[in-house]
Amino acid sequence: MPLSSKARFTGVGVGPGDPGLITLKAAKLIRQADVVSYLASGQGKSQARQIACELLASAQSGQQELAIIMPMSENRTVANRVYDQAAADIQQALDTGKQVVFLCEGDPLFFGSFTFLLARLAHNDCEVVPGVSSIHAASAALRAPLTLLKESFAVVSGRHTAVQLVEALETHDSVVIMKAGRSRPRILDALKQAGRMADATYLEYIGRDNEAFETDVRQLEAVAGPYFSLFVVTRSQRELS
Repeated sequence: MPLSSKARFTGVGVGPGDPGLITLKAAKLIRQADVVSYLASGQGKSQARQIACELLASAQSGQQELAIIMPMSENRTVANRVYDQAAADIQQALDTGKQVVFLCEGDPLFFGSFTFLLARLAHNDCEVVPGVSSIHAASAALRAPLTLLKESFAVVSGRHTAVQLVEALETHDSVVIMKAGRSRPRILDALKQAGRMADATYLEYIGRDNEAFETDVRQLEAVAGPYFSLFVVTRSQRELS
């Protein structure tokens, strides 16, 4: 069945938590969408929806919501089944000429779940609206530049091996370690091995009411932390000349 010229699938970044960081373009698309989709927990809670809740409350009449229930599991087979069904549901909406917006925390293509849906729906008319990433929100919260002049910068995941973490910390001037949560003990150990404890700051829930950070990571317990957490590692002393 041919698609209406109106039908479009759009990944919209809603930023890390502060609704004020949603771009004007993203806000307009969210309000005008026929269908707004987002990931939700088994309890129906969605961080992305919470960030955009005021926009949804002022959206056009008749707007529908499509919550994609994603179990908290590292089993990719389970996740892929959820994405397959979600893609089918979104495709059904697109086939009837609807504008479908998918809300994504941070930026849609930076550790974003939108990526997995885009791979399944790329044959449609698709668009991506970038959002403020947690990395840049963390840098702003700390009032610390991520990189200057000839400094190198790397982004790694807490899911990387201990060897990979230490190598990144020893190789690059600035390193952001995403997905810190369960990997916090291993990350703290890598920072110690690389001699970068004094360069690191730990942040949780950036841009939200419960935002918190620790500038002396030696004070952190070597236990798992929340999912929404990261480490920012920059050189303590920078030479700007």
